[in-house]
Amino acid sequence: MPEEREGEFYGKNGEPRKFDPTFKGPIQNRGCTDIVCCILFIIAILAYIAVGILAWSQGDPRKVIYPTDSRGQFCGQAGTPLADKPVLFYFNIMKCASPMVLLEFQCPTTQMCVEKCPEKFMTLLKAYTNKNDFDYYKTFCKEGVTNTMGAPEILKQGLCPAMLMPSKPFTRRCFPALRESGGVITVGNDSKFDDGRGNIRDAKDLLDGVTNATVVIEARQVVMKVFEDFTQSWYWILIGLVIAMLTSLLFIVLLRFLAGIMVWVMIVMVILVIGYGIFHCYMEYAALKGTAGSDVTLQQLGFQTDFAVYLQIRQTWLAFMIILAIVEVIIILLLIFLRKRILIAIALIKEASRAIGHVMSSLFYPLFTFVLLAMVVAYWAVTAVFLSTSNEPIYKVFNETACDYSRTTCNPANYSTSPEKARCPDSMCLFAFYGGETAYHKYLIGLQFYNVFLFFWCANFVTALGQMTLAGAFASYYWAFVKPDDMPAFPVFASLGRSLRYHTGTLAFGSLILSIVQIIRVLLEYLDHKLQGAQNKCTKFLLCCLKCCFWCLEKFVKFINRNAYIMAAIYGKNFCTSARDGFFLLMRNMVRVAVLDKVTDFLLFLGKLLIVGLVGIFAFFFFSGRVKAFESTAPHLHYYWVPIITVVVLSYFIAHGFFSVYAMCVDTLFLCFLEDLERNDGSAERPYLMPESLRKVLNKKNKKEPAQ
Repeated sequence: MPEEREGEFYGKNGEPRKFDPTFKGPIQNRGCTDIVCCILFIIAILAYIAVGILAWSQGDPRKVIYPTDSRGQFCGQAGTPLADKPVLFYFNIMKCASPMVLLEFQCPTTQMCVEKCPEKFMTLLKAYTNKNDFDYYKTFCKEGVTNTMGAPEILKQGLCPAMLMPSKPFTRRCFPALRESGGVITVGNDSKFDDGRGNIRDAKDLLDGVTNATVVIEARQVVMKVFEDFTQSWYWILIGLVIAMLTSLLFIVLLRFLAGIMVWVMIVMVILVIGYGIFHCYMEYAALKGTAGSDVTLQQLGFQTDFAVYLQIRQTWLAFMIILAIVEVIIILLLIFLRKRILIAIALIKEASRAIGHVMSSLFYPLFTFVLLAMVVAYWAVTAVFLSTSNEPIYKVFNETACDYSRTTCNPANYSTSPEKARCPDSMCLFAFYGGETAYHKYLIGLQFYNVFLFFWCANFVTALGQMTLAGAFASYYWAFVKPDDMPAFPVFASLGRSLRYHTGTLAFGSLILSIVQIIRVLLEYLDHKLQGAQNKCTKFLLCCLKCCFWCLEKFVKFINRNAYIMAAIYGKNFCTSARDGFFLLMRNMVRVAVLDKVTDFLLFLGKLLIVGLVGIFAFFFFSGRVKAFESTAPHLHYYWVPIITVVVLSYFIAHGFFSVYAMCVDTLFLCFLEDLERNDGSAERPYLMPESLRKVLNKKNKKEPAQ
């Protein structure tokens, strides 16, 4: 009965591998696989290059760097007449209080580039009576204003603003220098001002205009501060990343010689590092007790662009402490329940260390992958910027009174003689935004979508190439009967050559499937963002379910692809066959998969967590200035969390890059180990090729050959 059940089980999950005396690792005599997908991938790459060339010929990145005046010209751009006029000046900042600003992201008032912002109160009527004042006033007027023109005529033609007020540049734009004194809003030193049309206005009337205009550019302000922090701290960020790289490399080298000890040291260190994090959060939480304003909740505080404010709230540190405590408890419970299986995983890690010792060049392969990924990211980013700035300037009619042509498009070149101007004398034709109505502009969103999709496809292809290359190299180590004599002289280069020569189509096929799933996830996130204001709970629930399902599908596809690349690297078959063989091999050994592979992945994840934690703690004490020894050395920043988060995130990727070699080695050796159990039985004719340490843990033995 057990044999019948076993046969039935194997029938559902494929037949086990049979002994083949000629099999000695990755097959050398192989042919090209998935040729159709290879051709499709090459055509897609050529089209991607064409999209990039088209974007570079049409785009203009200056549109996102420089502020734009009412004529669509860039303020402060080198090599232009406005090179010495870097600041944008609003004729009437109070018109920015219009709700249309938040919809069109443009104030309905004349805007021009100036050398510097106004520094004093002045109205056109008063300035006109004094030559020196009027000469100063004309620096904030359009061209064509002369001393012979009357003030009413100048105002009628909209050549000058009705008034000037003390202003300060803010992200290259002039905003009134508002202050609060004794609960009263003042501009300059006055609480009231003359608007230039004979009306005395309160300074607080400027608040709405300043607020709306600030909403339009608030995100840019945060980005500028973050950018300034990067310019101040990039040198120290690089040092932190070098420390992360050296720590990762040291850890890998120590694993090579002291795998068992290092795993236990890693486990203890992770527990201690997270424990210190809990202690530090508690000390910060306790230190804020009784501090004014520290008991405000995060919900009451809302979103603040100055993220340092959150660190002055007790609830923030309480949340950090709870999260770290939960992580600590989960890790300890997992270690308790997996304590016996950890011993088996350590044996597999030891064997991976030996494999890496024989294929030392594999440690540096992630650098090659990193360079390729950097090229893909750079090409995508540059193309995206040029595509997003390849629109044409759009001008619209802005007016103060009722007008049938309000917000319609116009041509500033002949607007003064147009029917729109005749019907609406007080209207103006001002730059509104960048857009276009040509065929190119209509399909611009499609080109952006193609740019994103090819980014995913190329990035996944590069990752897949690395996985197959390392898999082929480590498989040649496992199946070598005499190590390293039976291994290729350069296993990594040999495997890379096989992957590119024979399996470009297979790599493109697997990465295409993954990219389709990822682009669907991006579209779901986009829909979720667009429907945030919707109150339909059914729609929200459906979107949440779809996002969850496709997240799971992405993880499953990555799992299938990884094993397919390993099997393709060994046997040289196409993607579908390799994916099926790898999946069935794991299904026939589900218990061993749970016991060995996943526990090993967990231990390697703890290693990455340890490196990130150590580098993160060092970065926190350095950039926050908590240690007196670093106070004079650390840069002065707007947000000290910017370099800390940057170092932590990039340190994780660096550690992941080094540990990905170990993870790929473990996965490859694991599949080879399962095949070894199916192909061989430990007899003299069919001996196991797994190392003696792994055979002892699994109670497997090789029988000695009979004496002759």
